[in-house]
Amino acid sequence: MRFLSKYHRLHNAEDFSSVLRFRCSNNGEFFRIFARPNNLAYSRLGFIVAVKVERLAVNRNRVKRLLRELFRAKHQQLSGLDFVVRLQRGFSFEDSPRARAEADILITQLLRCRD
Repeated sequence: MRFLSKYHRLHNAEDFSSVLRFRCSNNGEFFRIFARPNNLAYSRLGFIVAVKVERLAVNRNRVKRLLRELFRAKHQQLSGLDFVVRLQRGFSFEDSPRARAEADILITQLLRCRD
């Protein structure tokens, strides 16, 4: 089964707002990540990458690819949680490893939201 098929994505505003309202989140330099238990056997993921933060579509898509790959690698550990990742500050290609490391740390810390 492909990760981030339609079952692994948050689709509508109600899904996004329920995760944002749950108030379990972590902040970093580049990202703010929200999490909420979903009572499912798999995790779901949504992105908020505003044009105001990252103007070029190619850069917004690069951010999403980086995060999708990170979630794909960790999806076994993340089951039972919904995540919304909001980009707080744009980053250059050179900052990508640092941004990925930050997202990895923030996601690992958010596993506490499952309890």
